[in-house]
Amino acid sequence: MLRTITRKCSIRGSSSFKGTKTSKLNHQNLIPDGGATAVTDDIGTKNAEDQPMERFAKLLLGEDMSGGGKGVSSALALSNAVTNLAASIFGEKGRLEPLAPERKARWRKEMDWILSVADHIVELVPAKQTSKDGTEMEVMVTRHRADLLANIPGLRKLDAMLIETLNNFGQEKEFWYVPKNDVEEKESGQREDKWWHPIVKVPENGLSENQLRWLHFQMESVNQVLKAAMNINAEVLSEIRIPESYIDSLPKNGRDTLGDSIYKSITMEYFDPVQFLASMDFSTEHKILDFKNRIEASVVIWRRKKVQKDARSSSWGTSVSVGKRELFEERAATVLLILKQHFPGLPQSTLDISKIQENKDVGLAILESYSRVLESLAYSVMSRIEDVLHADSLTRASSSPARSEMSNVDAFRSSAA
Repeated sequence: MLRTITRKCSIRGSSSFKGTKTSKLNHQNLIPDGGATAVTDDIGTKNAEDQPMERFAKLLLGEDMSGGGKGVSSALALSNAVTNLAASIFGEKGRLEPLAPERKARWRKEMDWILSVADHIVELVPAKQTSKDGTEMEVMVTRHRADLLANIPGLRKLDAMLIETLNNFGQEKEFWYVPKNDVEEKESGQREDKWWHPIVKVPENGLSENQLRWLHFQMESVNQVLKAAMNINAEVLSEIRIPESYIDSLPKNGRDTLGDSIYKSITMEYFDPVQFLASMDFSTEHKILDFKNRIEASVVIWRRKKVQKDARSSSWGTSVSVGKRELFEERAATVLLILKQHFPGLPQSTLDISKIQENKDVGLAILESYSRVLESLAYSVMSRIEDVLHADSLTRASSSPARSEMSNVDAFRSSAA
């Protein structure tokens, strides 16, 4: 009965399915590692055509197949589906190698299922209609939502570019991977923050110039994908409404959020964001994320104070003028932008997680989750290329200090360009 109902269901509007929220982001196991589970009919035969119906049934019910109304919203269910699928397909990329054909096929197939939901999300727009007697009137017609039409093809292209980049690897003769246990610690040259990855080895004299140029070209291509995915994700997150639960958890002013030291630096007469960030302690990922959470919270507070019109605004205080508050907000937003550019691999902030959990817009959920997993994959591939270049620089340094110095200069010039 459930399959019959889901075959007839479609999303005919810009709003999302209704459902209740109970679970946290990234804690769903909608798509297990083993792939899509085949649906079995009454006589025990596998019916492949019912697999997407089974998947959509879970999404419609908010991942609660009991029908008891304990599932999450459909927007969050879709977001979790994309997140879990990407985690099971790509995982933590420890090597530069092509994606296995079966994994690539599963990624394409199941992403097509999820993205097909967006084909039925429409918006009403005015249009002219002429009747048989020549009378012209204005009517409302449906069309696919503009943000989905603009971004989904772009995300598919970024997706294909990343898969193609991975396919370019795997045939190299100039670098290879060895298990960590096969190399002594002093000889591994492994970065401390990537101790769990396989160790990259290169020839005694380092990589050839052709190989280095090719690696830098691949790295630049992936970097362009990373920037594009980050821009789309940031734009989509900005469109998602800030949940009231997050706003209620904020202090009343920016000083309490930032702390006296950071607040004083941002509100002083002369402010240099680069110098300000250079003075901060970013020795651990936890400290960077905590700083990001504070800056985002201050931006939200200052923006709300600027636009707040109801009676609640009086309780937030008026000790700072509107002009100065706008200046502080602009400075904090600039700091946040630079921080995201310098640390693209950071986990999601408290504000981002709150938005994703409370979001009810199915279209935004698809765009946000798709761009987020592509951003994560691009950053992972870039990190693996950096591992190879790091191993090459260590090998060159041990074999020829002069050659190593020239290599570092070339690498700097390449990154600066």
